[in-house]
Amino acid sequence: MTEIAKIIRVSGTVQGVSFRFYTQCEAEKLGVRGYARNLPDGRVEVFAEGEAARVRQLVNWLRQGPDTAVVDGITEEDVAPAGHHGFETG
Repeated sequence: MTEIAKIIRVSGTVQGVSFRFYTQCEAEKLGVRGYARNLPDGRVEVFAEGEAARVRQLVNWLRQGPDTAVVDGITEEDVAPAGHHGFETG
C-alpha cells in the first residue's frame, strides 16, 4: 500500500456552504487523513494523505464537492505525508 499526500485548493462557492464539513465526512468514509480549512481568498485548502487510490478518490470528489457548493476549479500539489491522525476542519 503506497501512501501519498496532496494539498488541494478548491475555488468557487466553497465557503459558507458546509464544504469543509462534507469534505471531512467524505475523507473519513475513505480513510483519508488531513484537514480542510478556509483560506482568506475564498478558497478551501485540503491536505489529504493516505493510501494513494483513496486520496485520488477524494480529489475526484473535490472536483464537484457537495450539492451546496459550486466548484470552479482545483489545484493539486504533491507533498510529503505529514503523519496526520484523523481528519480535521479549521
